[in-house]
Amino acid sequence: MRYSYERLEFLGDSILGAIVAAKAFERFHDLDEGGLTRIKVALVSGSSLADVAQALGFADVIVFGSSETGTGKRGLHSALENVYEAIVAALYLDGGIDAAESFVERTLMGRMSLDLAREPENPKSALQEKLQEDGITPTYKLVETQGPPHDRTFVAQVFAGDQGLAQGTGRTKKEAESQAAKSTLARLGEFFGLGLTEDERAEKAAAAAQAKAEKAAAKAAERERKKAARAKQKSMDDEEA
Repeated sequence: MRYSYERLEFLGDSILGAIVAAKAFERFHDLDEGGLTRIKVALVSGSSLADVAQALGFADVIVFGSSETGTGKRGLHSALENVYEAIVAALYLDGGIDAAESFVERTLMGRMSLDLAREPENPKSALQEKLQEDGITPTYKLVETQGPPHDRTFVAQVFAGDQGLAQGTGRTKKEAESQAAKSTLARLGEFFGLGLTEDERAEKAAAAAQAKAEKAAAKAAERERKKAARAKQKSMDDEEA
């Protein structure tokens, strides 16, 4: 089995999210889903993890490959965030969930507070809270990676089930996801009719129904045209015979 840095980062991201979510659930009994979500998103954000990793001295032991040379502070910030997640995964694989949880408790949980639940900390938190009012849980997919290894740009897209929403770009995957969430928030009315009045929703629904009817009528007219053309051609063939 390969234990590459990227694979460990992938695993650590999920384990860290689960640990933080469980801790918030246990600690804040009266918070609703929206508040718990804001706490989780704030704690596992790139800036939060990078700050913790910096304080732990990880910057002094990270060795950059040639492809990362020249990325400066942006590269270091991303590396600190990702190394923290990779260490969570390594501890989990070596000592189980208790070892990973102990590390997260010791290094990150001191930042958890009720203040984090008061206002959305970033677009992803705000979008999740907004969509969950209608029973929708947004997910994110990396749809494209642009540029050379030392200067990557990532493109992420928000999904609601199978429905693709807005895309966003960034120098890190999390930045791209944040931009995608921000774009989706600005276009909620377009995607779901959220934030519209009843009259505006009715107008939007009527316009969509009219467009659908016009499309269906156009297809029916095209079928009739083709049918008439085939009948005419058949008549001409019969006459020649």
